[in-house]
Amino acid sequence: MRKLKLQVQTTLDGYMGGPHGEMDWMTFPWTDDLGAHITGLMENVDHIVLGRRLAEGFIPAWKSGPEGETQEAIDFMNNTPKTVISNDLTESPWDNAVVAGGDLAEAIGKLKAQPGGDLITYGGSTLVTSLIAADLIDELNLFVNPTAIGAGLPVFPGGGDKKRFRVVSVTPFDCGVTAVRLEPRRG
Repeated sequence: MRKLKLQVQTTLDGYMGGPHGEMDWMTFPWTDDLGAHITGLMENVDHIVLGRRLAEGFIPAWKSGPEGETQEAIDFMNNTPKTVISNDLTESPWDNAVVAGGDLAEAIGKLKAQPGGDLITYGGSTLVTSLIAADLIDELNLFVNPTAIGAGLPVFPGGGDKKRFRVVSVTPFDCGVTAVRLEPRRG
């Protein structure tokens, strides 16, 4: 069975975006050690899962070949099949992407049951909090930036339900970002 991995930039206080999705708190430029870590994380990934709102910016941005990215990264992001989770769209307006709606656990279960490598999601916040709340993510890779913003789009769902995780690894990078790899404690 394929694993669903989360890769997300986060603040020290657990936000993946400011109140209006601002990303001005992120640490740049990244250092080579962080780039190598992300390359390792992607080795077994062959499918990307995105929320609709993130897909609207993510897919066109990678298609345009963003500055500062390697051609290898651009090709990976453009050539890797994608599933966009949405109850608003009935078909994908993007190349190499399909839309899945309805029950989230059922949609993710179907993707995990298909043959292939791992799945990865980058968000957005609504999708990530829903995936965590439903216990559908198998590996959380939080890239913690040394910034607190006080309010914004949370990585973790609210509502008072406790979620427990096992720390797999903690890796600091020269640029100040720290990768925290977690697995949910199930059962």
